[in-house]
Amino acid sequence: MADTVKGPASYFPSIEKKYGRPIAEWKDLIRSSPLTKHMELVSWLKAEHGLGHGHANALVAHTLAEAGGK
Repeated sequence: MADTVKGPASYFPSIEKKYGRPIAEWKDLIRSSPLTKHMELVSWLKAEHGLGHGHANALVAHTLAEAGGK
């Protein structure tokens, strides 16, 4: 039986479907942003790229966790 994806990654299929970009592309955008704080990045994704709060939050949380919380 396959494990169910939990946490921020559980949003990834719906993010790709709704916004038409692969998750890797969103993560590259986040990493290349001069912003570094979680909520700054969430606000930026919402304002500049039209993401909903939950989707933006999931992407930022997952990307920052991969970078060791930087």
